[in-house]
Amino acid sequence: MKLSNAFSFLTDLRAAIFIAFLPTFKALLDDPTLLLRPYALSQVFMSHVWTGFADPTDEGGRAVKEGLITPYAYGVVLDIGAGHGHTVRYLNRARVSRYVALEPNVLMHDKIRAQANGAGFHESDGTLVILACGVEDTKTILSTMSSVPFKARSPPPKSDGAQNTRQAQQADGIGHPFDTIISVLTLCTIPDPQNNLRRLVRDVLKPGGQLLYYEHVLSPRPDVAWWQKLWAPLWAVAFDGCRIDRPSDIWVKDMKLGGEDGIEKSAWKEFRTWGKEGEDPENLFWHSVGRFVKR
Repeated sequence: MKLSNAFSFLTDLRAAIFIAFLPTFKALLDDPTLLLRPYALSQVFMSHVWTGFADPTDEGGRAVKEGLITPYAYGVVLDIGAGHGHTVRYLNRARVSRYVALEPNVLMHDKIRAQANGAGFHESDGTLVILACGVEDTKTILSTMSSVPFKARSPPPKSDGAQNTRQAQQADGIGHPFDTIISVLTLCTIPDPQNNLRRLVRDVLKPGGQLLYYEHVLSPRPDVAWWQKLWAPLWAVAFDGCRIDRPSDIWVKDMKLGGEDGIEKSAWKEFRTWGKEGEDPENLFWHSVGRFVKR
């Protein structure tokens, strides 16, 4: 691997510090107790970092998201790690009835609200819901979905037999309120990712529903992966826990859920994965794209 590629992340790291250091320092002066709350301090820093990084990052993945989110997202959509709400730009409003943005960093919620309102989703009519919890808190997600008024109903999975008929009936229950889960550059940060993502899919995604992801993942090339693992702890400090060495694509593909017979089987009845067109194979931020349909 070329050393220029191995150290390329330093450019973004330097930019992040340049963008966020001064406003974060000012926030510390206003509230010195942030020093005693490292998680809150990290959120403040990341909120300023993302102000500078959000639009360029979105533009860099535009072609991927136009090919993944726009044609496939439908019904009630859960956007995990919504950031500034850029995902809503790619939703087909005629196919998506409700947008639920999951973003633990409340400092980003105003950005999400502005993006969503511009796309036709509003809290006033229940078509927009913003949650400050993480993917691990499925209880809050489910209880909120059952309590926020909403008239429109999303379409159940197509039924072509007894099994699908049963799944369609299950899909109407509040226990599985989502037709589509979208993860854009988020699986790198969530805690206990394998278990929490598995629970999320098991508990909130309807049978026949889909998971769409666009993530940077551990490179399949051993030399690139070595550098990713070396730099991952340093990158995580500046970017609110983001890890550049997670094989998230493999974790999703290998996910298993228990069936009615008690035997664990693949969570997916079908899936397709692909890469980011034209991406340098030595990129430390190697991307994977996928669409997975729940069994």
